[in-house]
Amino acid sequence: MKAPKDQHFLVDADAVALIADTIPVAGRKVLEIGPGGGVLTAALLARGATVRAVELDGSLLPNLEQRFAGQLASGQLQIIRGDASKVPLPEFELVVANLPYSISSKITFRLLETGFESAVLMYQLEFGKRMIAPPGNGEYGRLSVMAQTYADVEMILELPPEAFSPPPEVWSIVVKITPHEPPVPIRDRSVHAVLVRELFSHRRKTIRNGLRGMQSIYGTAVMTNLTEALPAELLDKRPEMLSVTDFIDLSNRLSVLRV
Repeated sequence: MKAPKDQHFLVDADAVALIADTIPVAGRKVLEIGPGGGVLTAALLARGATVRAVELDGSLLPNLEQRFAGQLASGQLQIIRGDASKVPLPEFELVVANLPYSISSKITFRLLETGFESAVLMYQLEFGKRMIAPPGNGEYGRLSVMAQTYADVEMILELPPEAFSPPPEVWSIVVKITPHEPPVPIRDRSVHAVLVRELFSHRRKTIRNGLRGMQSIYGTAVMTNLTEALPAELLDKRPEMLSVTDFIDLSNRLSVLRV
């Protein structure tokens, strides 16, 4: 089957098996995003999962419907046509998917907001490395902080271009994501998200200068009071040196001051 533009089908049988076996799926409701040719779908169904697959490309549906006619009839498989970043999602417990790289971030955070027990997701290697990067690492940034605030992210394997047909120009990575509550309660998640975004949008600036740049959002008085309440040691750091907990503490302080 010819892959649509920007779509690359996973064809490495060993990788498919490893992905399908990373978390137990038997008897569970599994969301698959972008089933493509159905290789991973078949592996999940063979392991006893009830699969709810969301596929945007309508040209792929006839093949999927023919290949899995029996499972569709029995209800073990449901295929939903639409954009997984927008379409209403069915009830699910687990997620196993080769995500479209162009909307990886949008879908990932939608899934975290929706809630699930565990997920095994494939990303472009660079994106996945940013998700798992620790503070002080060159890859550590907004994505790292936001992902690690709400989940444990563990690398499962890296895949070369030849594991796909047609081969992409980049390597890929499979990660396991297990949601959890933030390490410290967050007073206002929207304030926290804005703070992380704004500080990393000027990642070469110190925290002091980054907070000063947020005066247009929260006002000069609020940001001045926040800065004066923080230790100089923290204010002289750059965003990539702050831990997940540091960002939560900053956002909680800001949330109190802006009330």
